[in-house]
Amino acid sequence: MSQTLTTAPVAKAAPVADWKSRFLAALPFIVLVLLVLIVTSKQPNFVALGSVRGLLESMAPILLLALGQTFVILTGGIDLSFAATASFGSVLLALWLPELGVFGVVAVLGVMTLIGFINGFVIAKAQIPSFIATLGALGLYSGLGLAISGASNIRISTGYEAIAWITDVRVAQLPLAAILVIVLAILISVAMRVLNRGKSFHAIGLAEQALLMSGGSTVRIRILAFTLCGLFSGLAAVMLAASQHSGGPTLADTLQLPAIAAVVIGGTAITGGVGGPIKTVIGALIIVVLRVGLTAVGVDPSFEQIVYGIVIIAAVVLTIDRSRLGVVK
Repeated sequence: MSQTLTTAPVAKAAPVADWKSRFLAALPFIVLVLLVLIVTSKQPNFVALGSVRGLLESMAPILLLALGQTFVILTGGIDLSFAATASFGSVLLALWLPELGVFGVVAVLGVMTLIGFINGFVIAKAQIPSFIATLGALGLYSGLGLAISGASNIRISTGYEAIAWITDVRVAQLPLAAILVIVLAILISVAMRVLNRGKSFHAIGLAEQALLMSGGSTVRIRILAFTLCGLFSGLAAVMLAASQHSGGPTLADTLQLPAIAAVVIGGTAITGGVGGPIKTVIGALIIVVLRVGLTAVGVDPSFEQIVYGIVIIAAVVLTIDRSRLGVVK
């Protein structure tokens, strides 16, 4: 009588998957280092203080917009109106600063936060896909900005001193505003790890049903995500108006793709639940270094948007969690 012995197969998938996840997590930082080395080889003065200062100044508004978008993407949504909202905010700021001074800044931040709240409320309560709702909001606030400004930029002269520090103040010859934005990203990251409400952004993106079954409120978290996105769009509007000495209905429009690219390139999954502010900082650095790199190798600036589009697609392909997708449409 013969006896057949069977042995259970040794599971090797887990170590491979773990190695892959570690590599993908480190990939944005690796890309950033490689880009810096490549650009430095083309432009040796790239790491000089003046270049670093310019790099941080151009990164700051992109990072602000990207941080706001990070909250939304972590929940599995997307806000297509955030750049148009920032442009609209810069128009309001240019109109209100001469009369209200610093209170005009506060008023603009309040209006932008309210816009984000309304977006989130409509999406969460009416259960409308964020893509559709914010696409409509994009058209709404773009149109309002054009109508109020007369389709032209508004120069800020009277009252400009209320926002002048954003571009004037330096710390160790580096722009204070950019340093504050990076510190803010670090504080947000810590808060997300420590506070239960902060952890909920990841939870709703990873397992919304489980969060609902545990008694959590997905409506409040989703509204909060879009509200914060509106607030950060307002902060970006103030920073752009300070750097350009004006407000305009299309002032932030060209930053929409770079900001979204900064989020996904940094490693925040477009499906939600994975990523965070520190990853977005790395993504924003990649974007601004890439801008310099494209110029260094002689790429026409008009092709930048094409590059950003390709980079976004590539980043989504690498970071998307296909196990959580039923049917891709």
